[in-house]
Amino acid sequence: MSMSSMRGLSVFISDIRNCQNKELERLRVDKELGNIRTRFKNDKALSPYEKKKYIWKMLYIYMLGYDVDFGHVEAVSLISAPKYPEKQVGYIVTSSLLNENHDFLRLAINTVRNDIIGRNETFQCLALTMVGNIGGREFAESLAPDVQKLLLSSSCRPLVRKKAALCLLRLYRKNPDVVNVDGWADRMAQLLDERDLGVLTSSMSLLVALVSNHHEAYWSCLPKCVKILERLARNQDIPQEYTYYGIPSPWLQVKTMRALQYFPTVEDPNTRKSLFEVLQRILMGTDVVKNVNKNNASHAVLFEALALVMHLDADKEMMSQCVALLGKFIAVREPNIRYLGLENMTRMLMVTDVQDIIKRHQAQIITSLKDPDISIRRRALDLLYGMCDISNAKDIVEELLQYLTTAEFAMREELSLKAAILAEKFAPDLSWYVDVILQLIDKAGDFVSDDIWFRVVQFVTNNEDLQPYAAAKAREYLDKPAIHETMVKVSAYILGEFGHLLARRPGCSPNEIFNIIHEKLPTVSTSTISILLSTYAKILMHTQPPDPELQNQIWTIFKKYESSIEVEIQQRAVEYFTLSRKGADLMDILAEMPKFPERQSALIRKAEDTEVDTAEQSAIKLRAQQQSSNALVVTDQSYGNGTPPRSQLSLVKIPSMSSNVDDSSADQRLSQENGALSREDAVPPPADIVSDLLGPLAIEGPLSSNVHPQPSTDPGLEDIVVEATAIVPAGEQADAVEPIGNIAERFHVLCVKDSGVLYEDPNIQIGIKSEWRAHHGHLVLFLGNKITSPLVSVQAIILPPTHLKMELSLVPETIPPRAQVQCPLEIINLRPSRDVAVVDFSYKFGNNMVNAKLRLPAVLNKFLQPISVSAEEFFPQWKSLIGPPLKLQEVVRGVRPLPVLELANLFNSFHLTVSPGLDPNPNNLVVSTTFFSESTRAMLCLMRIETDPADRTQLRMTVASGDPTLTFELKEFIKEQLIVLPIVTRAPTQAPPVAQVVSIPAASTDPGAMLAALL
Repeated sequence: MSMSSMRGLSVFISDIRNCQNKELERLRVDKELGNIRTRFKNDKALSPYEKKKYIWKMLYIYMLGYDVDFGHVEAVSLISAPKYPEKQVGYIVTSSLLNENHDFLRLAINTVRNDIIGRNETFQCLALTMVGNIGGREFAESLAPDVQKLLLSSSCRPLVRKKAALCLLRLYRKNPDVVNVDGWADRMAQLLDERDLGVLTSSMSLLVALVSNHHEAYWSCLPKCVKILERLARNQDIPQEYTYYGIPSPWLQVKTMRALQYFPTVEDPNTRKSLFEVLQRILMGTDVVKNVNKNNASHAVLFEALALVMHLDADKEMMSQCVALLGKFIAVREPNIRYLGLENMTRMLMVTDVQDIIKRHQAQIITSLKDPDISIRRRALDLLYGMCDISNAKDIVEELLQYLTTAEFAMREELSLKAAILAEKFAPDLSWYVDVILQLIDKAGDFVSDDIWFRVVQFVTNNEDLQPYAAAKAREYLDKPAIHETMVKVSAYILGEFGHLLARRPGCSPNEIFNIIHEKLPTVSTSTISILLSTYAKILMHTQPPDPELQNQIWTIFKKYESSIEVEIQQRAVEYFTLSRKGADLMDILAEMPKFPERQSALIRKAEDTEVDTAEQSAIKLRAQQQSSNALVVTDQSYGNGTPPRSQLSLVKIPSMSSNVDDSSADQRLSQENGALSREDAVPPPADIVSDLLGPLAIEGPLSSNVHPQPSTDPGLEDIVVEATAIVPAGEQADAVEPIGNIAERFHVLCVKDSGVLYEDPNIQIGIKSEWRAHHGHLVLFLGNKITSPLVSVQAIILPPTHLKMELSLVPETIPPRAQVQCPLEIINLRPSRDVAVVDFSYKFGNNMVNAKLRLPAVLNKFLQPISVSAEEFFPQWKSLIGPPLKLQEVVRGVRPLPVLELANLFNSFHLTVSPGLDPNPNNLVVSTTFFSESTRAMLCLMRIETDPADRTQLRMTVASGDPTLTFELKEFIKEQLIVLPIVTRAPTQAPPVAQVVSIPAASTDPGAMLAALL
């Protein structure tokens, strides 16, 4: 189409491009749509040129993102036009505007068929292109036979046959019945004899789709594929236009080798020999060159050849050659090549004979573990994990431990898990295994799951020779001034059981062990307190006759916790106190734990379940993932109540919800040991599910899941709870299922923290763990079923504000009993706004439907990054931002009366950096931060807060940035934080005064007079 011949369209496009904003563009589009609608009403008066012009305009408007809900009949009618320009417009616009189920397409089927079977090649190509783009069952059933005839016709030019092959591929993908399996095997073999590489490439794409579903019907195509590879490898009869940077048709080579991977094996010795000669030629002829395009093409062929070599289970010599080639690739500077080298070397581990050869590259692989690119680091970790055995386990695990301290959070959990698996699976001796796990807990306690330290306890319990060593190491770690809570748990448990074995060592008397453990009590959560109480009882048991002073200290602790609000802690304290007065009988009642029955580790079972993907397995897995949820379910029969080591936690994919607990006897014994007295009628306490994965990051103190905080007396907060987070079971009274704790308080705490509990009721607990980087956020919802029956009809629908792009993974409809589901949520901040996202969460409990609309803490301050600015940086920026709308000033009254230092701490908690010394008035604060969004990118924000020492309930705030919307939103956000009561403190007995915001002239008197002219 010549733009000069379509002046009306050219003018319209120019008008759109010249619009200053979106609103003007919309007005121009609406005006044009109205004009087109009016002209289409008088269809008979339209010339073919005018109709074509208006339909082009409709397509352009549609491409801009506007809805075009009329003119479809006019577009379809142009398909039957006798001239090419009109017919082309009809085909292009129809395939763009209409989907496969549109009723108007039926009007065009006969016309499209006439073009396909006609003699005009140009019309045939237009028709095939539209059928291939739209697809659809009706098109497939009506037109597939004609498309097949074109493909097999010897009279058609290659241009048409190539399009026919791709069109048939599209129809087959939508409706496999269009290709008769029995009748097409010979036809496909015939097509593979084609000399034209365009037709051959399109036919090979069709073959890949066919053999992926029915390879047994296409055995006759296998030798033909090998011959095609031979032809390409020897560069025989390859036209210049199909040679890409000296490589004969790399696309055809890749497709052919992909097709061969769907056949189970190559049995004919001559065919197999020819194939391996081709593969050998590819392996020998591929290297890294400077030209990026040639590298991409040659490596696409090479890595597909490597996949085929692995699939065919080649001899050891060729495998060694492959590993040597990959060893070159993992050492080059280009990150993409390093990634592919590591990934394919990991796949090579499927062949056990090459493991020794891969070990030669261990140093280079360890170097890749420290690569700046996290995707390369992950592949290096996978490879190290797969190549580890008894001979190199010690070196690899020590490297992982060393890397753990500098690894970013996204990798630490995976690193910890894999290091623990390798340490257990290939430990040269058990003392080294204990050392490794304790180092893991010490360096990355937040990322060490409970099943790891549970397994340590099982090992120590089952090996008497290991017990004194483990107790001594646990005692050493307790001497550190700050240790992770998981270390407190494992150390307390081991010392409670085996601390008496250290009695003769300095610093290890019962009194000293008790004192060092008791020092940690004020800093731990309720689940750990339960373990410490058990440890105290064990210490008393091992000191018979008892030391009166020690006994009185422990009894005092038991008496203190007899009135605990936690049922678990209260029961332990009462029963341990009663038991401890039994004297020598305590030795029999709290005897040392018997050995655990031998069982396979849950961690090792996870390792053995992992597979390396082949091309076929990758395709199958991809299809399966598209049909199922990618949420993780963590099941455990009794967790969250301070119980000691269990056998495992199992990670399974929905919908497979099987528990991996092998033997319940050990769990029962552990319950008797760490619970007080086991009673059949004992009611288990509410389980703190989120803390299982969040660990000490979960909210503690008055907002923890097991403590019911006092309701706030702030009327404003009560309004928030009723409006945004009320729970209304369908068809029942609103009090059928009541939330535990104040939901608004939980939300506000999560606005300044990255993990904790968002919502809890008697049946379910919802926790959050999040990471924020620039304008991206990664948030995980932990949905924990607290009861012994499944929760069904579970739904979580994200209601995002317009400024956030949010994508939540599939949420399973059923959460098994006492199981936890992880649902990742990806967030992108598009522009500044204070609007809050809401998750509409519901589930069925009994006959009731429980629904809660919960605000998500993806708030404005999550996209702020603290930045400190000097006077030389601050003042030029501040002076360059002159007046509204980039610089806004307000006096805020009714703020919380905070000292300047506490006010500065409040700003810091919201990622706003206070720069001391920039304002000489000590009552004023100068604040800076960087805001990230897709529209603003990194935007510097500056603030000045002027307080009045005589009246702390008012202050003047000036906010400036390079974006008017950001300035306003940030000012309003800070104002809300200054007025609303902070959730981390107890609510006052009276509501804070109503906030008043008034504008004052810039010339008003202010405390910082020395900077008045400048600021």
